[in-house]
Amino acid sequence: MDITYPDTEAIFNGLHAPSIKVEEIIVVNNLKHAWFYLLDNLDVTVNYSYICLLNKSIGGDNLIINAGFIREVPVSIGGTSWKPDMPIEAQVKEEIAKILSIEEPTERAIILMLYLMRKQLFLDGNKRTSMLAGNQVMIANGCGIIRVPIEHQPEFTKQLVEYYESGHMDQLKEFIYETSIDGIDFKENEGQNNLPMLNSY
Repeated sequence: MDITYPDTEAIFNGLHAPSIKVEEIIVVNNLKHAWFYLLDNLDVTVNYSYICLLNKSIGGDNLIINAGFIREVPVSIGGTSWKPDMPIEAQVKEEIAKILSIEEPTERAIILMLYLMRKQLFLDGNKRTSMLAGNQVMIANGCGIIRVPIEHQPEFTKQLVEYYESGHMDQLKEFIYETSIDGIDFKENEGQNNLPMLNSY
């Protein structure tokens, strides 16, 4: 799926996008609704159930089979022959709880996101779900957002595949920290009418 920014903006605003397939329009709208849900529930603690709700929102309107439910069949990942193990709900809950005990919120968010990407809990929408879950932790703790810039996406994909295959996330975690975290500094800035400044952390 390759949707341009203007097409995405048009779909987001409820406008007509004649070159876009119906399924792609549903993808964008579902992601929009998932973001609205996230932003309306920043006081909710991220846990296994919350992550399932995010995937259900992303996969609604029959976009993803059994959206919101842990998968019970094997899946493949594009770009690699590596296949993730079948997820076990009790084990996943324990591993997520351990990640959420990490004190530093940015590290917690990135590790949660990468763990979920590799675990492939659902039949589809795993990267979108993982990004949302990580960003819920970021935003709720005032740490900005995780957003991979277009120019860094090829390297991100390359390192993500390497992480899938090796299970070692340190290099990818550092890459995300250095290139893909944005935030707004709301500190008062004398001489600039106290306007917020957009920073890349």
